[in-house]
Amino acid sequence: MNNIIITTTPDFPGKQYEVLGMVMGSVVRAKHIGKSFLASMNAIGGGEITIYTELLNEARTTATQRMVAHAHQFGADAIINARYQSCSVMDGSSEVVAYGTAIKFIG
Repeated sequence: MNNIIITTTPDFPGKQYEVLGMVMGSVVRAKHIGKSFLASMNAIGGGEITIYTELLNEARTTATQRMVAHAHQFGADAIINARYQSCSVMDGSSEVVAYGTAIKFIG
């Protein structure tokens, strides 16, 4: 994603770097009413509800892209300790937040 390394580890072994600060990106996505009905029908039988899986995958991708854009504003080379969090904002919509620590390699 635009030449920024993203890792879930709390540091970057073998490299010297300076911490630039926290970066984040978020998105709120709502379910489509027609798809929501189909998902409800699918839930009755059990198993994965692929409509919601796709919705959350798209939301994570968008949140990550926005986090990377924020890191670019810092002039970062990498994001360490990257995490995702999600919550329900209102009935039928969810927020996904991607966040981490922007760093710049030294030398």
